[in-house]
Amino acid sequence: MMTRLVCVILLACLSTLAQTQVQAEAQAVKASDNKSADKKAELKAVNIYSQEQLVEMIRDKSYLTRVKGDDCQLVQDIEARAEVLKQPLYQYLWAEMLNYGICVKANPPRGISMLRDAAEQGSAEAMVRIAEYYHDGKFVIQDKERAVQYTLPAAASGDLPARMMLVRLFGEGYGSPRDYEMGYHWLYNDVFSDEATKQEALKLLMVLEAKMPASAVERAKQAHLRSR
Repeated sequence: MMTRLVCVILLACLSTLAQTQVQAEAQAVKASDNKSADKKAELKAVNIYSQEQLVEMIRDKSYLTRVKGDDCQLVQDIEARAEVLKQPLYQYLWAEMLNYGICVKANPPRGISMLRDAAEQGSAEAMVRIAEYYHDGKFVIQDKERAVQYTLPAAASGDLPARMMLVRLFGEGYGSPRDYEMGYHWLYNDVFSDEATKQEALKLLMVLEAKMPASAVERAKQAHLRSR
């Protein structure tokens, strides 16, 4: 009789234990499903970048970090806007992803070609980026005279990074001395949104100034560039 009672108690305990385990597993599955749902909701929350966002990301060189930080979710959208819609800023972004193998297989030949396409459409950002590559000799054979050629039209359009790059190149002795005065004038009379950029511009101007006649420097400092 005692043995039978013990067996009944043991069976009851085992049944309770099994139910507890089933409930725990069910809760774990539910929690996992909730996390998956939250993750999916989080993924859906990432929107394609606006033109203003892209310009800001390019200016502070955070674009590749941003693409990776968004878990490479926008690769297809970026590619479509670059390859199909031919939007210059997206061509820039897609080109850099190809150059450095971010979220896609690295393909610098295609990346540089894409940057050139953006530059041909008038993207000052792309012109400056190609100029930087020719200045540094990265992905292409170093050619600082070609860097000047890419930077000049962007600087003429009023792009501050292009003007900084142009004056740097002039200060290094590249480009035509006949253009020094114009480059100096553009940068000297530009407007700067922060003190650090202004101080960098002053340093670049000082280097270029040493290569120019005093009279040319005085003309270049005027609000309106006077003809010689």
